[in-house]
Amino acid sequence: MKILLTAINAKYIHSNLGIYSLKAYGEKILREQFGDRKGFGASDQLVEIELAEYTINQQIGQILQDLYRKKPDIIGFSCYIWNIAYVRELLADVKKVLPDVQIWLGGPEVSYDASKTLRENPVVDLVMKGEGEETFAQLLKNCVREDGDPQNWREIDGLAFRNPDGSGVMETKVRSYMDMSQIPFPYECVDVGELEHRIIYYESSRGCPFSCAYCLSSIDKRVRFRGLDLVKRELAWFLEAKVPQVKFVDRTFNCKKDHAMEIWRFIRDQDNGITNFHFEIAADLLDEDELELLSTMRPGLVQLEIGVQSTNERTLEAIHRKTDIDEIREVTARINSWGRIHQHLDLIAGLPWEDLESFRHSFDDVYRMEPEQLQLGFLKVLKGSCMEEMTQECGLQYASAPPYEVLSTRWLPYGDVLTLKQIEEMVEVYYNSRQFCLTLRELEKEYESPYSMFREMADYYEAHQLFEVNHSRMARYEILWDLLAERFPGKQECFRDLLMCDLYLRENIKSRPSFAPDPGSWKEETRRFFRQEEQNPHYLKHYEGYDSRQMARMAHLERLSDGSYRLFDYKKRDPLSRNAGMIQISDEELME
Repeated sequence: MKILLTAINAKYIHSNLGIYSLKAYGEKILREQFGDRKGFGASDQLVEIELAEYTINQQIGQILQDLYRKKPDIIGFSCYIWNIAYVRELLADVKKVLPDVQIWLGGPEVSYDASKTLRENPVVDLVMKGEGEETFAQLLKNCVREDGDPQNWREIDGLAFRNPDGSGVMETKVRSYMDMSQIPFPYECVDVGELEHRIIYYESSRGCPFSCAYCLSSIDKRVRFRGLDLVKRELAWFLEAKVPQVKFVDRTFNCKKDHAMEIWRFIRDQDNGITNFHFEIAADLLDEDELELLSTMRPGLVQLEIGVQSTNERTLEAIHRKTDIDEIREVTARINSWGRIHQHLDLIAGLPWEDLESFRHSFDDVYRMEPEQLQLGFLKVLKGSCMEEMTQECGLQYASAPPYEVLSTRWLPYGDVLTLKQIEEMVEVYYNSRQFCLTLRELEKEYESPYSMFREMADYYEAHQLFEVNHSRMARYEILWDLLAERFPGKQECFRDLLMCDLYLRENIKSRPSFAPDPGSWKEETRRFFRQEEQNPHYLKHYEGYDSRQMARMAHLERLSDGSYRLFDYKKRDPLSRNAGMIQISDEELME
């Protein structure tokens, strides 16, 4: 019997921790009961577990063909808000080409209305509710002993399924939470090459001590931790394999100080100079010991995601979120001062008591914390969340289809949601890309607030119908130049210089934008500079062995409007921003 655990991810770079964990735990339980051999089973009934990962960007027909060729007896789909519509579309066709296959569903998108899911999707045989490892293991044992007979499913906790006699849907009782240390390392038997160029997800805890109304993690109040000896051994595997990034999915990683400290200390001491670790934390919980430890990390080793969500106290109270905004502001400023750790701060639009003016204040507050990434997200009304129960009192209207995103509230009409959508795009393009840092820093001085700056960018895009077009990276610079030249004609030289610096900080571009000065006007100075560096290196000593022409292709010299120069060194990039090193050289220094 072949069981195919299937994930349809949002992007190719993502991986699905859930199916890896189900496979690892299921095989462990079968191995303990039936011994270690090819497949698991008593007599001739063997069970083989296989994984398949796809993306929502693939054609339905392409996935269907692959599923058919694998010839599974059972297909299990991992269901989330980003893929459930895709899964539903695929289900009926799977049954047409594999009429005898059993279809199992699991994941948060089907756990909280399992019976409804079965009624609406007649091709589905069962739904696994909640935490899945033990439930899946019990189903596997049923497959081995009873050839998967549904008559025995009623004895397994955490299920919803069709009664074999056709009398409707049956749900078994909720499964108790399990000991996380009993789950084997999900990637132990995985060829690391299969995960190349992908984000690897990992968990050292489950549950959350907080009760945020919009989040499903608040339902699981019992926070459970994986044994630290296991965690260290598994992190060592990632480090040995030199994976690019490990993303912890712990909901509040630092809710237990000694657990967080031990892991942070381990990755610092075992750092391989390559792997980056991402953690979701509560910044206002960090104490002096934790901050001192974090300050010793290699630049780029750690990145922190901090959910601020709003700075409106009434909003935070309504969503049951205990947050000290002043403490977050102080902590993020201190982390920024080290220049070692990437900070990703989150805001949610559409929360109770947050109108456009209130959100503007929240946006400005968080922007001034100067994160590397500011994610302006929109409330998603998740099945089973407290927010789902608050829809009437909040006048909350949200999309009927996943991801159930907010359309309007008592405080935020749909038109204002659309305005924030446009501002979100401007933030993504011009702030989160980190391609316009110097220009934005100067541009901020011209506006009363950061929100006003991005609002004017959005208005400019809207007025020129630019939201309807896909733009290249260079086009984004051209558009911003047009806006700046029109809005601030007296500062054109300043903004031209800054845009050119931003361009070359990212890469040594070959084709220049229309507003760029002609580099031929300092062609001789460029040749002389790189010849000097070849003969008597001063700025480019680490380019030893290269001649002047090679240096000129590997670095760039740009003259600004005041006659000074900027040297862009692409062999010395910033570990956080990945920008080139930039050195100011005066005209006098260049002529020496």
